[in-house]
Amino acid sequence: MGLRINDTVPDFEADTSQGPIRFHEWIGDSWAILFSHPKDFTPVCTTEFGAVAQLAEEWEKRGTKVIGVSVDGVEDHKRWIGDIESYSGANVGFPIIADEDLKVAKAFDMLPAEAYLPDGRTPADSATVRSVFIIGPDKQLKLSMTYPMTVGRNFAEVLRALDALQATTQFGIATPADWTVGQDVIIPPSVSDEDASAKFGEYETIFPYLRKTRLR
Repeated sequence: MGLRINDTVPDFEADTSQGPIRFHEWIGDSWAILFSHPKDFTPVCTTEFGAVAQLAEEWEKRGTKVIGVSVDGVEDHKRWIGDIESYSGANVGFPIIADEDLKVAKAFDMLPAEAYLPDGRTPADSATVRSVFIIGPDKQLKLSMTYPMTVGRNFAEVLRALDALQATTQFGIATPADWTVGQDVIIPPSVSDEDASAKFGEYETIFPYLRKTRLR
């Protein structure tokens, strides 16, 4: 069975480019983003790791740790980091998990249990390891998305989704399509009009089930 929203994410021990970790302990009380890749030294993934590195200050502002995972070893990761930093002009300050035995990929249901890495493998042998998982401080999965190998991920959207998740968790609201920080939010239908007034003050009723307000 696949990993679903609000499931507790798997805990595991792994070697990384920054030393060994136990995943839940590494998350601690932070939000966390685990983003995965099928192989080191691949073109799309190099640009993606660079994009994550360039957003270091944004992750920090949001109290969020980021960690990569690729089904190659630590020494390959360390060599690849040089290319990523050269391409992006940013320091790769986050760890990259070495998942040579596919333990993490299988635990997060990115590959089937019978998957293995053949000799002389190519990225196609681990192609589905192309996912993003946003995890809350409670160690539960809040959001996941998976891309094909040919389509680079939009980490501005990951950042936007993180903002929405943090806002909905903190304020008990929902967010409309394309929401960004500062825009109106949605009052959940489970909140009565009376409670909505007490909690949010003024709000706009578009339909009985769609009420919008601005966080103050």
